[in-house]
Amino acid sequence: MGNQARVLVVDDSLLVRQILSQGLQEDPDIMVVAMAGDPYAARDAISVHKPNVLTLDVEMPKMDGVEFLKKMMPQCPIPVVMVSSLTERGQKITMDALDAGAVDFVAKPKANVAAGLTKMMGELREKVKTASTVNVSRWLNRSPRPATSVTKGDSGKRVASKRLIAIGASTGGTEAIKDVLTTFTPDMPGTVIVQHMPPGFTRMFAERLNGLCSVVVKEAAHGDLICDGHVSIAPGGKQLEVIRSPQGYVVRVFDGAEVCGHRPSVEVMMQSVAKNVGRNAVGAMLTGMGGDGATGMKAMRDAGARCIAQDEASCVVFGMPCKALESGGAERAVPLRDITRTLKSLLSR
Repeated sequence: MGNQARVLVVDDSLLVRQILSQGLQEDPDIMVVAMAGDPYAARDAISVHKPNVLTLDVEMPKMDGVEFLKKMMPQCPIPVVMVSSLTERGQKITMDALDAGAVDFVAKPKANVAAGLTKMMGELREKVKTASTVNVSRWLNRSPRPATSVTKGDSGKRVASKRLIAIGASTGGTEAIKDVLTTFTPDMPGTVIVQHMPPGFTRMFAERLNGLCSVVVKEAAHGDLICDGHVSIAPGGKQLEVIRSPQGYVVRVFDGAEVCGHRPSVEVMMQSVAKNVGRNAVGAMLTGMGGDGATGMKAMRDAGARCIAQDEASCVVFGMPCKALESGGAERAVPLRDITRTLKSLLSR
């Protein structure tokens, strides 16, 4: 029992608190130690019950989830899984929450609530168990980083990429991708990224990154030409492949089945890169739960691509990078701060 996830459920709705609590405790590895209806009650419950993970509603009265995180994480860092609505406001607050230290999130079902709730609870149980093992001590005493933006010098001229960077990520990936892309320079080859996210969130994620990076970042659309200095984020709820055309490498976005439990899937993207780009690609596997993309990265490597994985010390979750290393797809582990420099070095070879 000592390794159980001890959960505090925070939501302003009593009914939702009860549903989440009952659903979480269907897993013997999870124990809900308390429930709270607002951040002030949550603060008191933390001191009494000592949870090792929180589920936190995004939108609450008195203080929203982000403000609560900004106050809690520097003083008493605890892994947090956000429970998000699919509204635009809910998506924005969720992205702010990830910036403020939340480990991951799940989205409340919008349609077909019965089936959607079953799927959401399964996802929440897995993410809560993973989050309970994450070390968030780096947030202790951390001051909020001021928001910065970058003015792009994009003249509108687009050069089709002869080489390509493929990146996969999941839990912890939003921060890791931001850390990598903000060090990209406009001369970087076109980049395709799969970050596990539901529909809607990937567009907002791309727009945020676009405001922070000197490269152009957008949610991928079917038929987009992959160009130098441009980054394509796979849309949530869709699969993404890289294919060849007379103009160069282009993005294929389609309604495929889940692969490795995900849509978008790193596996789908990397298998297409192996098949259609081969030795003209480099790959990086960043922090994430599970093993999505490990076989695809091995296929990239077998096709002549050079590939790396984020090292364990800098990962939120070392699942996907570990599997990529074990499969032989990633040739070595690299600290997050050195990912861009290493990719440039591999490209120059």
